[in-house]
Amino acid sequence: MARGKVQMKKIENPVHRQVTFCKRRAGLLKKAKELSVLCDADIGVLIYSSHGKLFELATKGTMQGLIERYMKMKPARVPQAETAMETQTLDAKKEINLLKQEMEILQKGLRYMFGGGAGTMSLDELQVLEKHLELWIYHVRSAKMDILLQEIQLLRNSEGILTAANKYLQDKIEENSGVSNLIPMASDSPYPLTIPNDDIISILGSNFGLNYK
Repeated sequence: MARGKVQMKKIENPVHRQVTFCKRRAGLLKKAKELSVLCDADIGVLIYSSHGKLFELATKGTMQGLIERYMKMKPARVPQAETAMETQTLDAKKEINLLKQEMEILQKGLRYMFGGGAGTMSLDELQVLEKHLELWIYHVRSAKMDILLQEIQLLRNSEGILTAANKYLQDKIEENSGVSNLIPMASDSPYPLTIPNDDIISILGSNFGLNYK
């Protein structure tokens, strides 16, 4: 009878998992021994179980001897890592030098613009300065636009409070005078009535659930 295909995932049943571990561990060590004999290879196998128990196999000599041989051969790979590190260091130094040059050009440009510098600037230096000036102008305009938007929002909040206050006062006048339909007084102002002071605005704003910031 053919064996079914085993799914490569963790066995949830602890009993079945332990049985499978023992069987496959024995098979792995057996294959390692066979490979060592057939091919005259030095093989070392380290296995830690899920409970932390160690199983090891050294086909020739000891595991310590195999580890020492491995550590002696490992430095041969180190130059590649050192080369990569040296490359990163050189790139970092190059970037630092470029930033220093750029800072010197900007300082020279500032002195040149405000009349404190001597001599003239080259075309490349002027182009670098122009690029940074355009970037600074962009940031200044963005900050200016944010402030304008905040002021517009404040004006809209004030308009809402004044409109609500005007409606409230008109209703009070109608109630006190006994007139159901009061014709609004003609005025050049968008709000017929004048609000006495900021305290009344704050009180009316709280009555109508409006925030004046």
